[in-house]
Amino acid sequence: MNEFMKRAIELSIENIKQNNGGPFGVVIVKNDEIIAEGTNLVTSTCDPTAHAEIMAIRNACKKLQSFHIPDCTMYTSCEPCPMCLSAAYWAHIKTIYYGNTKQDAAQIDFDDSFIYEQLEKPYEQRAIPMKNIMRDDAIKAFELWQNKQDKIKY
Repeated sequence: MNEFMKRAIELSIENIKQNNGGPFGVVIVKNDEIIAEGTNLVTSTCDPTAHAEIMAIRNACKKLQSFHIPDCTMYTSCEPCPMCLSAAYWAHIKTIYYGNTKQDAAQIDFDDSFIYEQLEKPYEQRAIPMKNIMRDDAIKAFELWQNKQDKIKY
């Protein structure tokens, strides 16, 4: 277990030295073997979703040819942000081990408490307003999906 966390931490340090993005590294393990790694590539790819956890999940899913990886464990150098935690749930990851806490991250200006606060607010009070429009038209796609006989559920 410690060897996997050590590798995640090594990746986070290497990522800083290579100037690819933030100080975050992740490994995904299945059957006591690292099957995927990821580092934060937000700044080098100009992609705000390119967090280390997301990159590792993408790599693991590609390697295993599956959008669910329930037999996998994530080792991440820092407690996942809301986006990454959501992705881990969508991927059905079994367990997450993390090094630094979200409070540690906040102390170096990676503070996701704003997102948690926003989620608690009514839509009209959020920093990014959300407005429901054209639901009667949009629901048609959901109705098609609901009745689709050969759909792949996820």
